[in-house]
Amino acid sequence: QVQLVESGGDLVQPGGSLRLSCVGSGFASDDYAIGWFRQAPGKEREGVSCVSRSGQTIFYADSVQGRFTLSKDNAKNTVYLQVARLKPEDTAVYYCATSSTCWRSLVPQNYNHWGQGTQVTVSS
Repeated sequence: QVQLVESGGDLVQPGGSLRLSCVGSGFASDDYAIGWFRQAPGKEREGVSCVSRSGQTIFYADSVQGRFTLSKDNAKNTVYLQVARLKPEDTAVYYCATSSTCWRSLVPQNYNHWGQGTQVTVSS
């Protein structure tokens, strides 16, 4: 059974940083591409970043390019999202999900297994 568990969300001040984790189980680390998404209250879920199955290809949404960094630890079957220089508009529940391919378009409908999410709140 494929499962994803996110963690690392917290309340931080603007300009702060966090490291979000997505731990996978029930599959091998190179079985799926992994995407990070976020959803703010009243808004649609939007793609943030994704990494290919091999880990060699990573895409970022324009809104987070240069501030967020995705990394993958194959031995731990874990994908990290380092989020830095946080802004109030980054406040959202952050989710990770599996897909067959990491596409630049970061469309949620291309992803199937989802975690429960972790809350990131950016506020002074």
